Amino acid sequence: MFSWLGTDDRRKKDPEVFQNVSEGLKKLYKTKLLPLEEHYKFHEFHSPALEDADFDNKPMVLLVGQYSTGKTSFIRYLLEQDFPGMRIGPEPTTDSFIAVMHGTMEGLIPGNALVVDPKKPFRKLNAFGNAFLNRFVCAQLPNPVLESISVIDTPGILSGEKQRISRVATEDGFGYSCLRKCPYGGIVDTDKLLLTPAAYYANEVPAPLDSRRAVHAYIISSLKKEMPSVFGKENKKKELVNSLGEIYSRIEREHQISPGDFPNLKKMQEQLQAHDLNKFQPLKMKLLDTVDDMLGHDIAQLMVLVRQEETQRPNQVVKGGAFEGTMNGPFGHGYGEGAGEGIDEVEWVVARDKPMYDEIFYTLSPVNGKVTGANAKKEMVKSKLPNTVLGKIWKLADIDKDGMLDDEEFALANHLIKVKLEGHELPSELPAHLVPPSKRKVPE
Repeated sequence: MFSWLGTDDRRKKDPEVFQNVSEGLKKLYKTKLLPLEEHYKFHEFHSPALEDADFDNKPMVLLVGQYSTGKTSFIRYLLEQDFPGMRIGPEPTTDSFIAVMHGTMEGLIPGNALVVDPKKPFRKLNAFGNAFLNRFVCAQLPNPVLESISVIDTPGILSGEKQRISRVATEDGFGYSCLRKCPYGGIVDTDKLLLTPAAYYANEVPAPLDSRRAVHAYIISSLKKEMPSVFGKENKKKELVNSLGEIYSRIEREHQISPGDFPNLKKMQEQLQAHDLNKFQPLKMKLLDTVDDMLGHDIAQLMVLVRQEETQRPNQVVKGGAFEGTMNGPFGHGYGEGAGEGIDEVEWVVARDKPMYDEIFYTLSPVNGKVTGANAKKEMVKSKLPNTVLGKIWKLADIDKDGMLDDEEFALANHLIKVKLEGHELPSELPAHLVPPSKRKVPE
């Protein structure tokens, strides 16, 4: 069990003890942030209230791009199996948003059912109506990869008039806007891919939580303060809505708030038209102080718990499918870069530049198809790499350990020099995909 205890008197009497980050964030949100949101009708103007599923669900990866670029194929590659609703072809085939998630039974769940399921993080999408929900499904299957992440397959993006007429969603259309409003919708930073949703909130959300909600509270309370209690309410409302920009400027000066933290002026004016400003609440500093305390103490302490959970989790969080047998999988830092370049390719990656290396090789007076160490050294030192590094490159490139390099080994040595000059680390042992084709063992 992880826990932290505050230092002030209140915390000594009522210490916060949490089992994990998700539990901690849920409790902090419901007890300290949600009251502020509800008091000032934040959900009616901005984003809906967060639910348990927003904290508990797995990290979600949204794939976007033009049609026939391999989005669905990529998901299949990760899972190493087909999933319900999957369609692959040369023309646009995926015409819906498909949330590929873990489930004990394989099958499809329609969008209308998803938005009423409290265990799924899609309830907020109900606001976008049947036009979207008819094109939104969840594909469930018992795949080990999906025990750690969920993946959203999307319709391919087309351009021009055809996109606007014939597709359910466009790059800036309602479909993608819907998923951006859904927690973890959007393109995921791969550094955070394996964080739980709760950990992602703890790492990324504090500043926006503070500024957006505090600014909203100041705006609502300022409008309430200016409203008459009896006569002239409608005229005063029009006056306040029209002068909202001036109210923004006053709040910005009085509370030293950045202009970028204020909601869009025109949109806010339109939303206020539908509200009775007399029913707004006056400023209640206790609610704001509670949020400040949460951000200044609780979230800071919760970050310690995030680090503890990260150190205690297994090195390989995502397992199964394409992740089986590798510590990093295709999302590992540096995967496909440096010495890892060409790891997924059939052809020998060094062959790309081998013609250039061959020209140099044949100027070094090869004998019986090989150059001596002395001649090879004359060329390799031109890289100005330290002798210790060049010595390591020699050991990696001299596959047969005969003290000489043939054309493939020489090309490999130059490839490794390039890897090092580009700022990458050299491998301690030569990876299988870098072994020259003629030196690879033929399976018996």
